[in-house]
This record gives sequence, structure tokens and C-alpha cells, in this order.
Amino acid sequence: MLHHPDTDTPPTRPLTDTDTPMIQPSITLNELAKRLTEAVPGDLQLLRGDMEKTFHAMLQASFSRMNLVSREEFEVQRSVLARTREQIEALEARVTELEQQILKG
Repeated sequence: MLHHPDTDTPPTRPLTDTDTPMIQPSITLNELAKRLTEAVPGDLQLLRGDMEKTFHAMLQASFSRMNLVSREEFEVQRSVLARTREQIEALEARVTELEQQILKG
């Protein structure tokens, strides 16, 4: 059974997509760098282009060190997990069926 990261107790059922929604990023790295640059005081606006490039590079380096996965890779792994869950459920049902056959003799 999966353990929900936000609680100390395991759930009573496997987690589903509705239990663990992935946060959708609403802005891109370029937009984030631009917003940071726009937040700089007016006196420094002359350096805006250089600062935006620097912010972008710093953010890119930070995100690279975070060992993040792409949306595509995440979706592939979610699909693999769903298929695996289905197979486990089918195997559990089969084991239960076989156990009942053994008990009936």
C-alpha cells in the first residue's frame, strides 16, 4: 500500500490521481526570470537584460540540481504504475480464487 507523504498514517486504499494531484506550473522559467527582473528597484532597471539572463541561468542551474523529471516522463511513469496496479489486483483476485479452490478440496 502506498504511503501519503502529507500524513503519518498510511491510507486505507491505494492513492489515486485525485489524492495526489501534480502541481501544474503556471509560469515558465523565462517568465519567472522576467518577473524577478521586473521586481528589481527602478534604479537598477538599466541592468535589466543582464539581470534577466543571470536570473534565468541561476534558476536553470538550481532546477537542474533538484533532480526533477519532465512532465512527459512523469506521465509515462504514472501510466506504468496504473498498469502495474491493475496487474496486482488481477493477481490478488486469482490468488484468492485459488485459495478458495484449495479449501474446497
